[in-house]
Amino acid sequence: MKALIALEELAKMIACYLATLWLGYSWWLFWALLLLPDLSMIGYLINTRAGAWVYNLVHHQAIAIIIGIIGIAFHQPVWLLTAIILFGHSAMDRMCGYGLKHEDSFHHTHLGYMGKKQQVTGNVKDSRLSGS
Repeated sequence: MKALIALEELAKMIACYLATLWLGYSWWLFWALLLLPDLSMIGYLINTRAGAWVYNLVHHQAIAIIIGIIGIAFHQPVWLLTAIILFGHSAMDRMCGYGLKHEDSFHHTHLGYMGKKQQVTGNVKDSRLSGS
């Protein structure tokens, strides 16, 4: 299942890249801007709750779609490009197994725990909460 989801997210990322070309941007612009959404991790300098909120706002695909709709509706190419970058970045992250963050830890995502050590810790933590 993970491979199938990764292929789906790869297709989304490629579609975003092709959209930038179709809109007339240079071939390199998409790749140059692709990691900018990770600046949202700066919220983690405050605490994990603030970090998760800021990170999730920037990495939520529905937010990217809303920004894209605004860009189209108001003929704002910068907003549309922003939406494409946000959506493409989110797809890339999910393709690599990174997901939206829970408030308790950067490593706890909607796709599970990142990394083997965190996964073991997460399972122990989860089993304690369930009373097992």
